Amino acid sequence: MFVEIETARLILRPLREEDRQSMIALHTDPRTTRFESNPPDAAQVSLLVDSWLADWTEHGYGYCTVTSRLNPDVIGLAGIRARDVRGEGVLNLAYRFSPEVWGRGYAVEAAKAVVDWRDRNLPWIPLVANVNVENERSGRVAERVGFTEYTEEFYEGALSHLYRLEANHSD
Repeated sequence: MFVEIETARLILRPLREEDRQSMIALHTDPRTTRFESNPPDAAQVSLLVDSWLADWTEHGYGYCTVTSRLNPDVIGLAGIRARDVRGEGVLNLAYRFSPEVWGRGYAVEAAKAVVDWRDRNLPWIPLVANVNVENERSGRVAERVGFTEYTEEFYEGALSHLYRLEANHSD
């Protein structure tokens, strides 16, 4: 179902096995995990990558590897995966970028591209974004692509804002 998304500056493509080391580096960097109460180690991230790859096989969509259109090096992750929130099937929006590219608007650009893809392909499923209450920049990304905060919950040991973008039933 999902092939690749190109934006003005980015390419979002399905996660592949050869992205494992880049994902481990991204998700074990203390700068990208500073809001996590229990940051994962390399083995834990490797297990996450296994589950993310399985999402692609099972659903035909998932978390994407993000590169710049000018450089094939991995600069981040953005995408959606199925999640159950309080008994409701939703899609969880995630985005995480290498600190070397922070401040360039890539998270908003990638998140918007993922939301647009959902609007075209899975419009009946609501989107959520779970953001640690201390991570104000990530919360602003969610808000800039149309999410609104609707509750707080403890997620992976930390208090988080849960943002939501309703299903688009007009299609």
